[in-house]
Amino acid sequence: MDYRDWEILKVLYNQKNLTKTARLLFLTQPALTSRLKHMQEELGVTIVTRESRGVHFTPQGEYLVHCAEEALAHYEKIKENVQNMSNNESNNVVGTLKLGVSNFFANYELPYLLKLFKRQFPHVEFKVITGWSRDVTQLIHNKDVHIGFVRGDYGCRGLLTHQLFEETICIASKDEIEIRDLPRLPRIEYRGDYLLKSIIDHWWAENYAQAPFISIEVDQVDTCKEMVINGLGYGILSNRVLNGIEDLFKVPITDQEGNPILRRTWMYYHKESLEWNVLKAFVHFIENFDWKGTRTKIK
Repeated sequence: MDYRDWEILKVLYNQKNLTKTARLLFLTQPALTSRLKHMQEELGVTIVTRESRGVHFTPQGEYLVHCAEEALAHYEKIKENVQNMSNNESNNVVGTLKLGVSNFFANYELPYLLKLFKRQFPHVEFKVITGWSRDVTQLIHNKDVHIGFVRGDYGCRGLLTHQLFEETICIASKDEIEIRDLPRLPRIEYRGDYLLKSIIDHWWAENYAQAPFISIEVDQVDTCKEMVINGLGYGILSNRVLNGIEDLFKVPITDQEGNPILRRTWMYYHKESLEWNVLKAFVHFIENFDWKGTRTKIK
C-alpha cells in the first residue's frame, strides 16, 4: 500500500460514500473501486462492504483506517522536517507551522502578525488551533503544536519562553464609579480561563467582604466589553482588550502594596524545534516584533 491508498481509506471512512470520495480525491468511481479491490486482494481481507446507505467498514477496515491516520501524519511530519531543515535564505524558509493560540491572541494579535510574516516568508503555511490558555499550554507540552501563545503565567517546565507583553487588569465602566461601591453595582462577569479568574477572585477577597453582584454572565471577552460599553454594568478586563476605547472609566486594580496587577502573554516552544529553519525564522520574528499599539494596527 502507498500514500494514495492510505488517503483513500481515510477519506472514504469520513464520507462513507464512494461517489463523494472519488470526487474529493479527483478520481473516477471505477478507478476508486478498482483501487479498493486491489488493496483487499493485496492484504487478503475484506476492507469495506457495500450497503444501501453507503459503505460499511469491517473490523479489519477499521483497523486500517487507524493505521492510515498514523501513516499520513508520519508522512507529513517527515515532509515538514525535511523542508524546515533547509538553508537560511528567505525563499527556502518553507513548511507548515502549527500554532496553539489563546482565543484573545487569535482575535486581536495573530492576524496582523501572520500578515507581516507572510510578506517576508511567503512559502510558509500555518495550522492554527485556538482555545483557552490552559489548553494551549497542554498542546505545546504534548508537542501537538510547534509554538504556543499563552496569556497568563502557566507552567512552562522544559520549554523555552519569551514574554511578548504585559497588561494591567482594569475595572471598566461606562460611567465613573466609586471602587468602594463595587459590591453594590451590577457586574458583567466574564468567565475566562481559570488563572485569570483566580487572580480577580483573590483581589476581590482582599478588598471586599461581600460577594460581587453578578447581573450578567458571559463566556466571551468581547461580549463583556460590549455590554460594559453599553452601560449594562462594570467589567474587570485586561487593559489590552480596552485599547482604543476612550470614553470608558478605567481603573487598574492593584495589590496590597499598591502595585498594578499584571497579566503577561508568552510564547512557548521546545528548544529542539529551533533545528527547523521555519520555526527559527518565526521565533526570531516574534522576538523582534514591536508590540506597542498592535491592536490599533490590526484595525
